[in-house]
Amino acid sequence: MKETAKIFDVILIGGGLAGLCNAIHLSKFGTSVLLLEKNEYPKHKVCGEYISNEVLPYLSFLDIHPFDFGAVKIDQFQLSTRKNKLISAKLPLGGFGISRYQLDFMLAKKAKENGVLLIQDTVVEVDFHKELFHVSTKQKQKFRAKICIGSFGKRSLLDVKMNRNFIQRKAPYLGVKIHVKVDFPEDLVALHNFKGGYCGVSKVENGAINLCYITNYFEFQKYKNITDFQEQVVFQNAFLKEIFSESTPIFEKALTISQISFETKKPVENHIIFCGDSAGMIHPLCGNGMSMAIQSAQIASKLILNFLNGKGMTRDQLEKNYIRQWNRQFKWRLNAGHFIALLFRNDSIAAFLLQVLKRLPFLMPIIIKQTHGKPIDN
Repeated sequence: MKETAKIFDVILIGGGLAGLCNAIHLSKFGTSVLLLEKNEYPKHKVCGEYISNEVLPYLSFLDIHPFDFGAVKIDQFQLSTRKNKLISAKLPLGGFGISRYQLDFMLAKKAKENGVLLIQDTVVEVDFHKELFHVSTKQKQKFRAKICIGSFGKRSLLDVKMNRNFIQRKAPYLGVKIHVKVDFPEDLVALHNFKGGYCGVSKVENGAINLCYITNYFEFQKYKNITDFQEQVVFQNAFLKEIFSESTPIFEKALTISQISFETKKPVENHIIFCGDSAGMIHPLCGNGMSMAIQSAQIASKLILNFLNGKGMTRDQLEKNYIRQWNRQFKWRLNAGHFIALLFRNDSIAAFLLQVLKRLPFLMPIIIKQTHGKPIDN
């Protein structure tokens, strides 16, 4: 197929939360946007499916209203240690639960309504020369654009081809997710620790409960299968054992994703602006990755619009401004997430922390705030 004559303003590689929010935001202002996504919509994904309320003003700006599509309000939090010690707290800002299946469906529908061209294909090559990105796909399609945004998730063959630093290091985590029916409070998100990992529990639309856990892959390999691992390891946490044993699965089988990396990434490489998990991941123990993906789209879109509208911003300034704003918004939160996760991997430290938090309950909302932001303006 000959290279298309059309030059898009923006090509988005990957149509998850960050990619779709970028597409909607940019297209609101007449920008020509091509979104390349390898999967069809909608699709269930391994994800915690709890989102902080900090993104609600921005979603409203995008004309996305989660509660119209069954999202449930969440304002309570529980945390348990491997030793089955439990602490509860009220979430300072609160959040909501909605499945990625539903949310991606809403966002993709809006993007199409805005005139975004969505093509299901896999990008295999991205080259930048003469101020244009040249993008090639598995289906032999070729596209060009002034701006390229990488929003293709946690780990991709493109990361390998671009020789990104984090891809050279081990990614020893496995994620597992299932939707079930079980009696569980609608307003609660819970995080239960077990040896080598932790599991998030929260309600989404249609009364479903999302159970999503992450574990060390090398620990998991010691067992025959997911069922064996859960019975031998996950169910050592009494709260998880009760939830799993009393639940009725909605999915035919659990979804899994391997090689999850929490290594530091660069928000811009090879002139590509990275958003969402492609730019950096917070530990699921801190439960705010979806909010960060959405916010990264807002930061990128506002800067890209200024660049495209000829407001005196060079490409170099665009990239430096994005890196600066991304770091200001997320670097502390990522570091806090790493530190909190590190503490809770140690049983004795986790038990000590829990005792402190029980005696000084006002500390819990303060800690939660370290991994959450404030409501974001448009």
